[in-house]
Amino acid sequence: MPVRKIKKNYRNVTGVCASAKAVGDAEFESTLERDFLRLLEFSPDVAMFEVQPVTITWGDESANERTYTPDVWVVFHDEIGRQPWLCEVKYRSDLKKFWPVLRPKFRQAIRYARQRGWRFRLITEVEIRGQELEAAKFLLPFRRRAIPAEKSAQILTLIDKLKEASVSDLLQGIDSEPLIQAEWLPVIWHLVARFEIGADLLSPLSMSTKLWSRR
Repeated sequence: MPVRKIKKNYRNVTGVCASAKAVGDAEFESTLERDFLRLLEFSPDVAMFEVQPVTITWGDESANERTYTPDVWVVFHDEIGRQPWLCEVKYRSDLKKFWPVLRPKFRQAIRYARQRGWRFRLITEVEIRGQELEAAKFLLPFRRRAIPAEKSAQILTLIDKLKEASVSDLLQGIDSEPLIQAEWLPVIWHLVARFEIGADLLSPLSMSTKLWSRR
C-alpha cells in the first residue's frame, strides 16, 4: 500500500484512477499524475505499478533527518527486459522553479533505485501528454467493456483474412447496414485496446485508421 495517503486539496485535482494493474489504490494529486497513471494502465509493457511506494530517509549536512516519497514505482513484464522505474512526475516549470529543493531528493532517489537494480526517472508533461495519451483516454473505456467472445472471434477471423483494413472497411466486411455496424464498432475498439488488433496509436484514431492482424 502507498506509504503516504494523498489528501484532497483545493489547489490540485486529486482522485483515484480505475486500474487493474495498481498495487493498492491508483491515487493521484494532479492531472499530470492522473495522465501518467492512465499511460501505465494502458501500456502493454507495464505489468504493475504502485503509487507513493516508499519513503526515502537520510541525514543532511546538519544531521537533520530528511525524507522524500517518489510518486510511482513501475514494474515491466519480464519479456520486456527493462529495469523497474522509480518515478517522480513533475511539470517542467516546477522542476525549474524548485530545483534547489528537489535536487538533493533526486540524488537520494537515484542512489536508492540503483541499489535495488531500478532506474530513477523524472517524468514531465513532455513524456506524458501526446497522442499516446489521447489513444489511452479513448481506448481504456472500451478495454473494460464486456464483449461476447463470439463477436471478438468473428472480428479477429475477419482481420486475419484481410491482413489490413481501415475501421470502416472492417465494419463493411461485417455488414453494410449502419445500425448493425454501430453495434460492432465497440468490439473493434475493444480488441485494439487489448492489443489483439494492431493500430497506429501515435496518430489520431478515426474510422479511417488502418488496422492489422497481430496473429
